Amino acid sequence: MERTKERWGTRIGLVLAMAGNAVGLGNFLRFPAQAVQNGGGAFIIPYLVSFVLMGLPLLWIEWAIGRHGGKYGHHSAPGMMDKLGHSRWLKYAGVFGIFTNLTIAAYYTYLESWTLGYVWYSLTGVFHNMSAHEVRDFFFWYVGAEGNPIINVSPHALFFFILTFTLNVWILSRGLSKGIETASKIGMPLLFIFGVFLAVRALTLNAGELNAINDALVGLNFLWNPKFESLADPKVWLAAAGQIFFTLSVGMGSIHCYAAYLRENEDIALNATTAGFTNEFVEVVLGGSIIIPIGVAYLGLDEVQRIVGLSMGFQTMPTLFQNWGPILAAVAGMAWFGLLFFAGITSSLAMGQPVVAFFHDEFHLDRKHAVRVYGVLLFILALPTILFFSHGAFGEYDDWSGTFSLVLFALIESIAFSWIFGIDRGWEEIQRGAELKIPIFFKFVMKYVTPLFLLGVFSGSLIAPKEGDWIAAFSQLFSGKGWPLDPNSILGKIFRVGVTDTRYFIDGEPTSIFIVDMTRLLLLVTFIGIACAVAYAWRHRKVQAEKGRTP
Repeated sequence: MERTKERWGTRIGLVLAMAGNAVGLGNFLRFPAQAVQNGGGAFIIPYLVSFVLMGLPLLWIEWAIGRHGGKYGHHSAPGMMDKLGHSRWLKYAGVFGIFTNLTIAAYYTYLESWTLGYVWYSLTGVFHNMSAHEVRDFFFWYVGAEGNPIINVSPHALFFFILTFTLNVWILSRGLSKGIETASKIGMPLLFIFGVFLAVRALTLNAGELNAINDALVGLNFLWNPKFESLADPKVWLAAAGQIFFTLSVGMGSIHCYAAYLRENEDIALNATTAGFTNEFVEVVLGGSIIIPIGVAYLGLDEVQRIVGLSMGFQTMPTLFQNWGPILAAVAGMAWFGLLFFAGITSSLAMGQPVVAFFHDEFHLDRKHAVRVYGVLLFILALPTILFFSHGAFGEYDDWSGTFSLVLFALIESIAFSWIFGIDRGWEEIQRGAELKIPIFFKFVMKYVTPLFLLGVFSGSLIAPKEGDWIAAFSQLFSGKGWPLDPNSILGKIFRVGVTDTRYFIDGEPTSIFIVDMTRLLLLVTFIGIACAVAYAWRHRKVQAEKGRTP
């Protein structure tokens, strides 16, 4: 098989690309929400513990799997997992590494396009003189969340999606060093500049200044002031572990892919650690110093706790920036949505590369043809999230691709690396060529603690109790009243907990239940299709190998 000759151009380019893969919209939108909703300072302690015991070990594992698989010409998860042992099922575990990247990229690119649109709206003063209610209604109109039509999307949203989609495909077509690495070298520094500007402006905002009702430091103090009594709450630990898991972009197959382009003895221990800590700096220091302090300064802590998250990022921040005057509001809006855009595109590029590499390695397509195939699949899969956004399609992608598949694949790969490939071989792989000597303590952590951590996160998402109250749930279970599943848990969604009307059509019109089930069917068919493609590629390789041995 012809192996790709693509390599990273520079070490800084590799680290920035890896950091860009991890740094995403969740660093600035999901982390503040998780911190505020889980006690602020109480959240930081289990967050850091989870980073050390689960996040860092997973980074080292995925970098090691990637570099090891790259030696054999594999740059996507099926081939890399296949090389961890002799079990035939390993390559099918790697299907998650293609499925997850493809389907997350489908809805993530749409979300990313919102940020690009809002950069334009901020610079052109669209939000100037709008009330908070009008800004909220503008967002509902933009994403098609107003009204009842099944297909309800604004032409603006379609335009910015097509623009974002085209930009992603074009960068991928330019290759690893000229495309992804160059984009990361431009995007990540700009993200830092925008983030520092907003953080400085936020943290120097005092009560009475620019209509602020509180000092911004009140919000920062809430985030960093530890509440040790909350450490006894399982909900806080699960939330912290889940955030670490998602923020590092582990369990996707994208880290593996990037690491596969390293040479056999290139350092992975230091590179993985650097990329991980860069992500943590962006998330905790920058992500925690913008939306929470600004929100608390203008709205108060109680209101921020109620609205923080995706909606606050798009519906509330443009309104708050208007307090800074038209010029500074435009600059702040451009910086806020600009950093979100760069965080998004560096991540979506990382999702596209493993899929492109799969078609290149296993089906011998050149890069341009592989990118075209990826582009067609991405566009088709993105359409349901755009056209049926308000009827649950977007959320289904996020639940099954962005939660369930990630955690399950990470659990499988951690067990395969430590127990099938072998922790001794794995440790040797991580340490080979390393400039950073990892403490031997982490060998034990990788073999036992990390899989248990992942099992806990997976179990938590599978059987999460109503309103996240684990203590009350166990009390109810032991009293013989059964386990109160939360409607948003995996099993809760499967068994439609809380859903009373399951009709597919009402008065001849399809319902949201119909859209949700068709979305799930589409995701299932996509997964099966990728598994079939893997089976065909390996069968074809076996036939070619047998022909090569025939005299």
